[in-house]
Amino acid sequence: MNKNKILHVMILDKFLAPYIDFVDEHFGRVDHHYIFITSEKYDYGLTPEHKVEFLHTDDDIFITLLEYMKMAKKIILHGLWRDKVDILLYFNQDLLKKCYWVMWGGDYYFPEKQSWMRHKVIKNIGNYISATISDIDYIKEKYKIKSTNIFFSQYYPNCISDFEYISNYTNNNKIKILVGNSATDTNRHKEVFNILKKYKDTNIEIIVPLNYGTKEYKDEVIKEGKYIFKEKFKPIINFLEFKSYKKILSNIDIAIFNNNRQQAGANIKLLIGYGKKVYIAKENSFYKELKFNNIEIFDIKNFNLEKIDQKSAKKNKKLALQYYSLNSLIKSWQDIFNSK
Repeated sequence: MNKNKILHVMILDKFLAPYIDFVDEHFGRVDHHYIFITSEKYDYGLTPEHKVEFLHTDDDIFITLLEYMKMAKKIILHGLWRDKVDILLYFNQDLLKKCYWVMWGGDYYFPEKQSWMRHKVIKNIGNYISATISDIDYIKEKYKIKSTNIFFSQYYPNCISDFEYISNYTNNNKIKILVGNSATDTNRHKEVFNILKKYKDTNIEIIVPLNYGTKEYKDEVIKEGKYIFKEKFKPIINFLEFKSYKKILSNIDIAIFNNNRQQAGANIKLLIGYGKKVYIAKENSFYKELKFNNIEIFDIKNFNLEKIDQKSAKKNKKLALQYYSLNSLIKSWQDIFNSK
């Protein structure tokens, strides 16, 4: 890696190959270098053509990555997911002032589950990138952060779509209900299933994305879903290209996100842009953010099978285009890359 580049520290994840494509298209590659903290593997849309570097051994992290970080103009931490990276930053805290942390959620929610070393790193990072002001308030309270350098962004292009070209009207002969975004227990699928089971004999289809998360939890959800809803339960267990996944989202009628933390943002924003009826748990920080932006969302405690009315759908689509457009995403990353 050459000096004075923007160094991106990443993990294999469905959001990051599209992000690299986005940066390549709108900012170019010359100033950016991408590191994945894993052995060499291509998944979630990442291909050899992306020309990224893989680091995973102790020497990779504590020698090569450390050298890269010292050479970098800026360090973009796409989440804090690896203990070795926490250790590296803790013992080289002079690097933290040029770190920009993209706050994913699972890397800081439930502070009691995070290592003391992660606590120290989060507290002293120089720059924070958040999707919501609620999450900034959260880390101020829980981690006593020192820096006031805060940037707001929708993070990744996965939640930026051609909203204006998608009709919210569906001609389904059944009510299609999406439940959750992944096979993680923070989705609280069983609580949702308990709400929905009184409708199990109506003409519904339960679509549950489980192609992302832990196998043990996925198997548990599938067992419960099939037991209650029988053939009406439709789990998604294989990774889908983003285009295929968007097609599924555009064809559902109602979505339920019972996440007890900031999660499922890309799904939520896409569905709002598609004019769908979206139920969100109030513990999810996106609930407050969307309400603040006057977007009409619904409390899961008041669930019913009625579709969203056309007036509300039209208003939501207009607001989604305003807040979650490609232009707003470009502008947010431009501000981050150009910051002093």
